Amino acid sequence: MQHADCIIIGLGGVGSAAAYHLAVRGVRVLGLDQFPIAHDRGSSHGSTRVIRQAYFEHPDYVPLLSRAYELWTALETQSAQRLFDPVGALQMGPANGVVIPGVIASATQHQLTIEKFSHADLRNKFPQFHPDDNMIGVLESNAGFLHVEACVQAHATLATQHGAQLRTDEIVREWSAANGAVRVVTDRTTYTAARLVIAAGAWSSQLLRDLHIPLVVKRKPLFWFSTHDTSYAAAHGAPCFLFETRDGIFYGTPQIDARGVKLAEHTGGEIVTNPLHVDRTLHAAEAIRIAAACAHYLPRAVAQHSDHSVCMYTMSPDENFIIDHHPDHATVTFAAGLSGHGFKFTSVLGEILADLSTHEKSPLPIEFLSVQRLKKN
Repeated sequence: MQHADCIIIGLGGVGSAAAYHLAVRGVRVLGLDQFPIAHDRGSSHGSTRVIRQAYFEHPDYVPLLSRAYELWTALETQSAQRLFDPVGALQMGPANGVVIPGVIASATQHQLTIEKFSHADLRNKFPQFHPDDNMIGVLESNAGFLHVEACVQAHATLATQHGAQLRTDEIVREWSAANGAVRVVTDRTTYTAARLVIAAGAWSSQLLRDLHIPLVVKRKPLFWFSTHDTSYAAAHGAPCFLFETRDGIFYGTPQIDARGVKLAEHTGGEIVTNPLHVDRTLHAAEAIRIAAACAHYLPRAVAQHSDHSVCMYTMSPDENFIIDHHPDHATVTFAAGLSGHGFKFTSVLGEILADLSTHEKSPLPIEFLSVQRLKKN
């Protein structure tokens, strides 16, 4: 296919979802990615990703999450596999911090059910965790985790079943738009289409350089810690968890395989100058820091990691997503700057990009994610 109705650059979490939603509508889709489907070179990998609705980051995300939940459920049905484990999410932090007040605000505004715990209640009900003395907690039972690689693969597989052509191991060199059409040049050939969707993750700055938005890519290590304690196992009802501490925000998902419980730091991260050559080796300082967090907050786990991986956050200036039409090219839509909290939204972001591409607008409230908020006059 040298000419398509719509070309998608990037087939990770967002791009694979966009390919599916467009293909289902009968759009002739050509998807391009420099890596294989469900690869581990970007941001959409690491076995699990937390999904939650009482969103401490901002209440405006909650309507998008409500739709995302519907779409993940539909994807499970259509792919005939389990993609979401609703084990709940326990978030802990100071009453005057960022996380706890944010969760409560979103839950209150959108009438979501959460359960609040005093420090003493946390210690009694969840003895596998060791919250600091100043921490209280909130439990969202409707939260849980997504099987990240399986989600990407499911979207991609269903997209191809509906006629999309997905080409991997092909590098996009440049794109252009003029006279109501787009042109994409790769290391193999040149393609044309009526529309273009850019969902390039850590490579967004390169493909959207004309927008002059300072997207910062950060290197984010993930760790797994062995445990023989079933209180950390998803199969035994262990929840996802988050700690807002004086030193940063740490989060994790329960044990689902022999590697044990997953633990990572949401804050911090080294800046990546070239995402193609991000350092994926184990840094001693990171290992020591996360092992200390494990020993303190997960006292029943072994504070020696059993495995590690590296992904990337692509940070927008205000740490909110950017999803919009390109301001200079109506035929181009994009999603960028998911800022380390985007995978749970990828099902709905794919649908939004499909809506923007085919209907010019989305029925969902995405105005707060417009590129215009970052454009200075």
